[in-house]
Amino acid sequence: MKHIFEKGKESSRPTLLLLHGTGGNERDLLPIAERIDANASVLGVRGNVLENGMPRFFKRIAEGIFDEEDLVFRTNELNKFLDEAAQKYDFDRNNIIAIGYSNGANIAASLLFHFEHALKGAILHHPMVPRRGVKIPDLSGKSVFIAAGTNDPICSPEESKELQLLLEKANAKVEIHWENKGHQLTWEEVEAASGWYDVINQY
Repeated sequence: MKHIFEKGKESSRPTLLLLHGTGGNERDLLPIAERIDANASVLGVRGNVLENGMPRFFKRIAEGIFDEEDLVFRTNELNKFLDEAAQKYDFDRNNIIAIGYSNGANIAASLLFHFEHALKGAILHHPMVPRRGVKIPDLSGKSVFIAAGTNDPICSPEESKELQLLLEKANAKVEIHWENKGHQLTWEEVEAASGWYDVINQY
């Protein structure tokens, strides 16, 4: 997978996995990573799927309707890539925190839904429920921050609350932060995510 890796100043910190929204790239979320933890290593990944020339992490049938078969395939592909990247760049495979926006948040949520040890935690900006009716692994010890919009036209507040409930039922510790700027990723929610990150990592 096309990606960038920047070694952090402190190897004990989590590696931040950056997952862009539709039409983005592996560098889009670098300013957010800098605000969340300037000393952490950063792995920015570009989605392998193109939709009208725009990179995505998995196919969709229509707005808000995922191609589940491709979602499962791409989730497996990303998880395997993380295994390989951890070896190549010598970072702790068990200490990855994903930062995803929209489509990137959805693939991060899918990693949590499918793999018990894929992520230590996640910051999900405007995610949807990746799949329904599947058994989610035990996520005890995992922490998740969800930034959602009260007036998000793509991801309804009900969907955000449903994702929170599903993750909590799988024993993850979930915090949800609300904004009213639609589907936009705001600096206010990044600041809130930064505060959450500091608490869970006790820096």
